[in-house]
Parts: sequence; structure tokens; C-alpha cells
Amino acid sequence: MPSIREPPPPARSASAPGCAPGPSRSANSRRSSPPPAWVEHDPEAIWASVLSTAREAREAGGPVAAIGITNQRETTILWDRDTGRPLHNAIVWQDRRTAPLCEALIAEGWADRIAERTGLLIDPYFSGTKIAWLLDHLGAREAAEAGRVLFGTVDSFVIWRLTGGRVHATDATNAARTMLWDIRRGEWDAEICARLGIPLAMLPEVRDCAGDFGETDLLGGRIPIRGVAGDQQAATMGQACFRPGMMKATYGTGCFALLVTGAEMVRSRNRLLSTVAWRLGGKTAYALEGAIFVAGAAVQWLRDGLGLIASAAETQALAEAADPAQDVVLVPAFTGLGAPWWDAEARGALYGLTRGTGRAEIARAALESVAFQTRDLWAAMRRDWAAAAAPRTAAPEDAAAGVLRVDGGMSASDWTMQRLADLLGVPVDRPVVRETTALGAAWLAGHAAGVAPGPEGFAETWALDRRFEPAMEETERARRLALWDEAVGRTLTRR
Repeated sequence: MPSIREPPPPARSASAPGCAPGPSRSANSRRSSPPPAWVEHDPEAIWASVLSTAREAREAGGPVAAIGITNQRETTILWDRDTGRPLHNAIVWQDRRTAPLCEALIAEGWADRIAERTGLLIDPYFSGTKIAWLLDHLGAREAAEAGRVLFGTVDSFVIWRLTGGRVHATDATNAARTMLWDIRRGEWDAEICARLGIPLAMLPEVRDCAGDFGETDLLGGRIPIRGVAGDQQAATMGQACFRPGMMKATYGTGCFALLVTGAEMVRSRNRLLSTVAWRLGGKTAYALEGAIFVAGAAVQWLRDGLGLIASAAETQALAEAADPAQDVVLVPAFTGLGAPWWDAEARGALYGLTRGTGRAEIARAALESVAFQTRDLWAAMRRDWAAAAAPRTAAPEDAAAGVLRVDGGMSASDWTMQRLADLLGVPVDRPVVRETTALGAAWLAGHAAGVAPGPEGFAETWALDRRFEPAMEETERARRLALWDEAVGRTLTRR
């Protein structure tokens, strides 16, 4: 394989307003008016950022035992095997352009088969339909069948670049998010791939999360790559949620909650996802997952879309100053509603507006929408977990199974975390180390390299920053949850 050259200067991100490329354009071209609900990134900009950041870290630190990689999971990239160049911009997990294909799959009766094998619901969120769309619109299916076009999520693309094209691989957590991977059998599903017209030759090899992903010589000397996990699974491990029944929620642009179910896959009865939590030593652990598409993005909307705030830090003071007599509710379905609703056509709405509604009430509604959505996930997960027939290693009295561990940018907001505890009715624990995604990836690499302990030893290093205990009266909690449920009911396009 050819060696990887220095990347060109990063192009302007295709996710910026007004610059998404059209279906037939190259990865560096731009459109002035991107179609609604399309979200793309420039793979070369991603690579340039990864390489420059890794080099800065290498120069600032001491010896490196191994590299760990974590990434946006479903974001999809196709590239040329010979040149290593992307065929198109990366289609991001938030992108909804494949909704018609998903509807066709559902109409054809694929929903149960895909859920049983992959643990996923049919939705544009996942990589499978994104790959099919790219192959169709780039006319690249014949080249893919010949093995000249490769697919990968961001981790796989970065591994390819770091190793100079010697390794085309991913880990089990990322494979589990493609809608193409049989999570029980641990292999690509030939039947699903055939229906979508996706050649098996273009798919990466799937390896353990802590394992051998090759070496790189781009950072000074030869450094092994030994840890890979999708961002939410990396955060689950970074939060030391290793025991069945433990649950974490990560708050970034969206929110992703995982409840670890252990060695047995629990099939959700409440429209949640069954997924791989990790695969270590050839043994797979599973989890239930719920995805909220808009969490921190609601605050960004207040700032960039409405101009109500100059910075995210203002929202806490505004929420505290909001009129408690006003019941303004935001359903932030800007790109549809995720779990447990899975309504791709729903769009955002504000309810309860009066002449007295101001930016404080709207800011409170934006923060509170994150807590409301988390409550929906928590309730659905706990119902699934209580009904599961799988044997449990976590005893009922295990206190950690009745607590939500939180991380990510929004977890820094004391007001939001307190409101989360109030609406869930359970304690919310914020750790000292909030960058748990990076921590989980680092632990995987260190564990595989023999310089970090196993799961039990690593769990002993987890440290609590603050516990938020529920303080809201039960009657008020019930009243606010009823307002939310009514608002969601009005917003849904699927009853």
C-alpha cells in the first residue's frame, strides 16, 4: 500500500451552514444551500485535526505505550483503497437523508430481522443505509465489489491513515452500530448487506476493543494502536460501568445513555437498542442504549439560531431566574426524535408560550428538555431491565445500579444535573474526570499494552465529584412529567 502523505490544509467543515456538497460533488466541493437534515464533515479535516492533535500530545508528553482511539460511531466514510482518498464527505450520524430507504425496508418486513440480528431499529442514524446511499449516488458499487472502495467509521479511517494503509479494521462496538453486524454471532450479516447492495469486500475486519490495530510511524518512532471503541462505549468504560445494571449518560451535542446488561443480549420491549458494550478477550458484553439527538445542541440553538445568549454559561443563571409559574416546554426534535420514540419526521416545538415568556423561560425549557428526554430513556431501560430473563450478576441491593453516572459538557451545569435528579427521582453522580470518553479509550490501550489494570482495578480509580440527590416534591415531579408527555404526544407524527 502507498504511504500516507502529509494531509492538505483542512478544508472548511461541511457541517458549517451553507456548505454541504451535493451528491455528485467531490469531497472538497460545496453547495450554497444544503438540503434540510443533511449533515456532513470533511474527512481530510478530521484527519488533519487528529494528526495535529496527536503530534501536540506526543511532543508535550513522555513515552507512549500505546494509542487509544474513540470516535463518532455511525459517521460513514468511503475511500479509495489505492490512494487512501475519500470519495465523498463523511455522512454524519445525525444525517437523515436515508429516511426513504429506511421506510422501504420497514415496508418490506425487515424490521424484526434487523432488530433480532443487529439489536438496532431501522433508522437513518446507522451506517448501513448511509453506505448504500453513497454507493448509489457515487456510482461506486462495481468498484466496491472489486475491493477498490473501502468503508469505515471514523476510527477505521483513522487507523487506515495511521498505519499507512496496512490495517483496515474496526472494533466490535463500532461494527455493532452499522446495522450490518450480527451482534450475537459476531460477524457481518451477508443477507442484510445483500439487500442494501453492500459488498462484504468493502467492510473492515472486526477486532476486540483492546487488541492489535497495527502500528504508526507518523508520531515519532513506531507506536502500537491497542485500544478502539465507539465514543459511548468508551465513556461507559471510562465511567467504570462494568457491572450489569449500571447506567451512564453522556451529554454532548446529543445524549447517549447505556445500561450494561452483561453477557446476555437483552431485547428491548420499549424501542431501545441492544448493542455491544465491549468485547475483551473474545468475550462480548452487551448493553441497552437510548439516543437523544439534541442535548447540548439545544443550547447551541439558543446561541446561534435565536441569539438569546452569547455563551452556554448564561443558561444556568437564566434558568434559575425563570418564572416558576410559566410552564414552557421545548421538544427539541430538530432532526427527529430518537429513543424511545424513533420518529424521524417529528420536528421541534415550543409549548406553553404566553406574553410573559422571555428568554429565561425558553433557556430553562432548553435545559429541562435534556432532563425530560433522559427520564424517557431511564424509564424505558429500567422496564426492560426488570423484565429481562437474563441472569444478573448485579444483586438487587447493588447501590450503583440505582444511580445515573453522567459526563460530557452539559454535566458541568449544576442546574441541569439537579433538575435531572429531580425528574428521574434517583441520585445523579458526576465524576471528577468528566472526559470519560477519552479516559475509556486510554484505559483500553493501556490495558492491552499491559500498563493499566483490568476492569476491576480500573473501577477502583473512579472518583466522585458531586452527587445530586432528588429534591423536587413528587406531586410537582408528576405534574412536570405530564406536561412533557403531553407535549411529546402533540409533536409525534407516529402515534
